[in-house]
Order: sequence, then structure tokens, then C-alpha cells
Amino acid sequence: MKVWYKYFMLLCCFCLSTNALAHKPSDSYLFLQKDGLVRWDIALRDLEQAIGLDSNQDGQLTWGELKQQEAKLSAYALSRLKLSQDETVCSLSLQQMQIDEHTDGAYAVLMLTPSCSLAAAAKLQFNYQLLFDIDPSHRGVLLDQREGINASSMVFSKAQPNLSLAPQEVNTWSTFVTYIGEGIYHIWIGLDHLLFISMLILPAVLRVKDHAWEEVASFRPALWNLLKVITAFTVAHSITLSLAALNLVSLPSRLVESAIALSIIVLALNIFYPIVKHDQWWLAFGFGLLHGFGFASVLLELEMPKTALIQALLGFNLGVELGQLSLVLLVFPLAYLWRASKWYQVPVLYGSAALTLILASIWFVERAFDTVLFA
Repeated sequence: MKVWYKYFMLLCCFCLSTNALAHKPSDSYLFLQKDGLVRWDIALRDLEQAIGLDSNQDGQLTWGELKQQEAKLSAYALSRLKLSQDETVCSLSLQQMQIDEHTDGAYAVLMLTPSCSLAAAAKLQFNYQLLFDIDPSHRGVLLDQREGINASSMVFSKAQPNLSLAPQEVNTWSTFVTYIGEGIYHIWIGLDHLLFISMLILPAVLRVKDHAWEEVASFRPALWNLLKVITAFTVAHSITLSLAALNLVSLPSRLVESAIALSIIVLALNIFYPIVKHDQWWLAFGFGLLHGFGFASVLLELEMPKTALIQALLGFNLGVELGQLSLVLLVFPLAYLWRASKWYQVPVLYGSAALTLILASIWFVERAFDTVLFA
């Protein structure tokens, strides 16, 4: 009992130290526009964390506070973005600043005037360093919308801060390939999605008998259980991911994120109290529809022609499936091998469910009531 108590307390400490990992990743959006200007959208919450724009410390950023510190804001941003055209430095200057609402909150919109033409035939080179010192998982999304070229998108990261755009280097499927990687990345940094999938995998090697879990007799029923729930989840989130990314269906971000947290709570509780004893695939399908809207948040900000957007959608969805498959291949074989051991149900199954339940409950309260329980 003492060992279990220590294990549970360790899980609680882990919960409180990692609850922020389930929130939408930090992104900025850099547009090369048809009119020759460069538009840069940066989340106000990220700017506040980086340079402290809330001058009266009341927890609310006003337009007046932003205008007062416009020079500070633009100097910070421009010091973290370098651009050259055909090996010649191209300086950027602030033309005007605006505010725009994205799916995850308010963003500062910096309209920048380049000292070069950004001609379609020129080779552009970027060095992007925004926020990497604060948040190594930050992404900068570059969207090329210039006249005379096919629209495309590339992504800056801490591991890849340098990107180049040249007519001979951009192929038809570059956006597709880029977003395969982003889909894999999104799964592996999305703790809520990882825990949801884990709550589907861990019970797949067990069955309910007399209101208690026991191991399945052979590999075949375990694999069949897994295939049903993972296929149902995949089909469901692919449907809503596509509908949302193509702007055919939309739901409020706060509602979606709260519902995702609630779906994880339900799966964790079902491990402690197995009400849904068989055919959990319909739970996976129903909740998968919600998770698809969550996945779509990455693509909703991409202002691209439909052809390029579909490439990004297909690549991202494939990346999500590959990331999901990697988790299945990592967890399922071990779960099957250890399913009959004495410690599988308590430390692994119930311990993981306890961790998941605590984390998901924190997320639900924070998302539903727009608050922060733990800094």
C-alpha cells in the first residue's frame, strides 16, 4: 500500500508540473503578401511573456498599452527575424500595427515594409529566432502568397530556424511534405491526445468479467479490440479535421478544447468503473469527432488557396496517423506482454488512469472557465 501511495503522489507531482503541455502550441504566422508587404501575426500572450506589455499589471492588454509600447514590440520582433534577397540583406520596417483574433486568442498584426522587392524570381533566405529562448516548441508558419508563384507554406522551428524560398527549390508537394512532419509533431506534443489514445490502448489487452478487468486469452482478441478503437478514432477525427480545415463546419475553440478534456475524463473513469465493457469503438468514434476539431486548429489560420490547403490538410492528417501509429507500436506490444502480470492493472492501468483523470480534470476546469489553476 505504501508503494502505491508513493507512486500516486509521484503522479500528482507530475500532473501539477506538466498541465500546461496540453494547451495549443505557440505559433506565429508570417505572410508574404501579393501587395509586396510582409504581415506577421504574433500572439499577445507570447509577447507579454517575452517583453511584458501589460504596463499596469492588471492581467489585461489594452490597445492603449500596445500603442504606447509599439516601438518596443516591433524592435523585439524585428530583432528576431532576418531576411535577405539574392544574398543581399533586406531590412524590414513597421508600417502599422493592428490586432486580430485567431482561434486561440488575440494576435498583434505587424504590417512590415521590406527594402527589397520580394520578387517571385528571387531567392529569399530567412533566419527566424522568435521565442525559441522562451519556448523551444514554438513554431513560425511561413505562408508565401506572392504574385506569380504557387502558394506554399513552410515552418520554422528551433531545430530549423533557417529557410529559403526559390522558384527552383519549391516543388508542387513541398507543403504536403512539410505538414506530414507537423502532424507527427502535433501528436507528440499534444499530451491530451496522447493520453486519450493511451486510454484506448491500455484496456485493449484486457476484458471485463464480473465488473473487473482480466487479461484476454490470446493475441487475436487484443489486436481486434485495438483495431476497432483506433480505426474508429482515426475515421472520426479525419472527418471533422477535414470539415473544419476547409471551413465547412466550425465550433468555438473553447467548447472544443473543453469537450476534449471531458472525453479524456470519461475514458479514465471507464477504467475505474467499466460501464462500457465491450465495443468501446463507438466511444472512440464519438470522441474522435471532437479531437478532429482540435487537430484542425493548426490549419485554420492558413490563408492559402484551396489546392495548397488541401495539400497541407492531407499531409497533416497523414502525419497525425503516423504519430498515432508510432504510439500504438510503442505501447501495445508491451501492454500485451505484461497484461497478465500482477502489477499491470494497478501501477500501469489504474496508475495511468489516475494520472489522466487528474490532468484532464485540471484541463477541463481551465478550458471551460478560462482560468489558470496552476501557474
